[in-house]
Amino acid sequence: MNSHNDLQIAGDILEVPHLLQPPREHPATVAEFVGLARSIAADRSQWAHLVRYDATTRWYHRLRTGPGYEVWLLSWVPGQRSGLHDHGRSSGVLTVLEGSLTERTERGTRALAAGAQRVFAPGYVHEVVNDALEPAVSLHMYYPGLTEMPMHSSPRCEARAVTA
Repeated sequence: MNSHNDLQIAGDILEVPHLLQPPREHPATVAEFVGLARSIAADRSQWAHLVRYDATTRWYHRLRTGPGYEVWLLSWVPGQRSGLHDHGRSSGVLTVLEGSLTERTERGTRALAAGAQRVFAPGYVHEVVNDALEPAVSLHMYYPGLTEMPMHSSPRCEARAVTA
């Protein structure tokens, strides 16, 4: 009968440091950016006290920066819209924190309730609108950090509805 357990036979993983992955300090994959956005959304103490509403323009506040990325907090009173735009060379994650927003693309219209997330690649063209009767709050993460937001004009964004 063998008296060694599996750990002794295989060796101690801590004795082989080159096999251990160092913990990442900042997100490096789409999934990690989505996870970071979800964790910020879940912790209201990180953002709720910062929210302001402005009837004349969308309010925004840079919430966090990291190596090559930034996180923005936006508020939307009823009727406010982003205009049709893309994010240049930046990819992004949009998370609705409170209320609801509508996203319009040439492929259709999508309702985004609190908790909804949208991930987009560079060059993705959309418009975000608060069509509701209540204010909304959203979180926007960009990688690399947002350096341009080209505006577009296209009647095609009033297209068919998209189901989630």
